[in-house]
Amino acid sequence: MQIAVTGSIATDHLMTFPGRFADSLVVDQLDKISVSFLVDDLDIRRGGVAANIAFGMAGLGLRPLLVGAVGPDFVDYRAWLERHGVDTGGVRTSELRHTARFVCTTDRDHAQMASFYPGAMTEAREIELAPLADPASGFDLVVIGANDPEAMLRHTEECLARGYPFVADPSQQLAFADGPTIRRLIDGATYLFSNQYEAALTEQKTAWAAAEILDRVGTRVTTLGAKGVRIERRGEPVIEVGVARELRKADPTGVGDAFRAGFFAGLSWHLGLERCAQVGSMLATYVIETVGTQEYELGRGGFLERLVDAYGEQAGADVAPHLRIARP
Repeated sequence: MQIAVTGSIATDHLMTFPGRFADSLVVDQLDKISVSFLVDDLDIRRGGVAANIAFGMAGLGLRPLLVGAVGPDFVDYRAWLERHGVDTGGVRTSELRHTARFVCTTDRDHAQMASFYPGAMTEAREIELAPLADPASGFDLVVIGANDPEAMLRHTEECLARGYPFVADPSQQLAFADGPTIRRLIDGATYLFSNQYEAALTEQKTAWAAAEILDRVGTRVTTLGAKGVRIERRGEPVIEVGVARELRKADPTGVGDAFRAGFFAGLSWHLGLERCAQVGSMLATYVIETVGTQEYELGRGGFLERLVDAYGEQAGADVAPHLRIARP
């Protein structure tokens, strides 16, 4: 399957302040605020939902096409992704803006002060999918993840016009989008992904009941945190898959992206939806055990053994013929 993964590509700049922000704030002077904090450390991580998903798929042996917009500062990040098996041929480089950046400082009370610079991401709206696709067959699946809102709409409309099956996965953009925009993003999707809160927010903002949303999409996949995932299709029994057991909990950031990567890998291997969710849940467990969204390492034997331990021998037998753990 040729799968294109569209969405944000960014770097996270994370700092830790050993004190409390509250000690430096004067409530009746907030309109004149001017503060500076001396931080202990700076941790720069690779991120962005599209890059995280593509990285996870490549780790399982696929070569997804990453589609998004970055700045000229993307050179090292591009090399990292290519070295790990991601096709970056769909990435547009801006001549004017830096790669999107999330800058966040966390104090000892876990209060945070953060800024997000979209930068080159705003140019993703200039990307047309068709020139990136196989001229004969197009795309088998296009993942439309959180991105510049105009880019998300353009990709959705192009998929509908050209008949490309697509995944609607607006995630973080749901908080900012209005009802009509969300309707345009999800109506006609082959798959709709969200977490439990986002699912409720989608219903609230679109004014579509859960049943009506299911009528408008092929498959609805809702992650439920520690309770696993629920998969719904019109006229078919609900599929529920529990989480795989983690060895430790280090950092939950990027868990949802890894789940999607594993799920899409299962689709590319033509596995059933339950098995796709199991592969996704297993990959997500690797991320929660690691600090950073792209810092985990897979070993073919280890991944299969853990998959069997979580979901049984048949799950391992179904996945084993397809699994090709990529090595950088």
